[in-house]
Amino acid sequence: MSATVSAVTLVETLLVFAAIPLAIYGAIALLTLREKFAKAPRYRPGQEWEHDPVWWTANPAGLGSAHHGAAESGATPVHTAKGGARGGW
Repeated sequence: MSATVSAVTLVETLLVFAAIPLAIYGAIALLTLREKFAKAPRYRPGQEWEHDPVWWTANPAGLGSAHHGAAESGATPVHTAKGGARGGW
């Protein structure tokens, strides 16, 4: 029983060990960068703001007249939480 050895050319070797891995890396790179090219331009600090102001709050129902009433009337607000930036626990 004799085994036949087929010769592999230099071009075939380069295709298998260089071109195919580079094609795979290129496809992965394009898949990860496609969102960056598809999105609208982002705001960067220093640019002119072109949109209407949007005020966000986690609790829109909590922004009633009762929320601003104590500060506007001059009454001292009651603090019930401990801690904060001072670290007074």
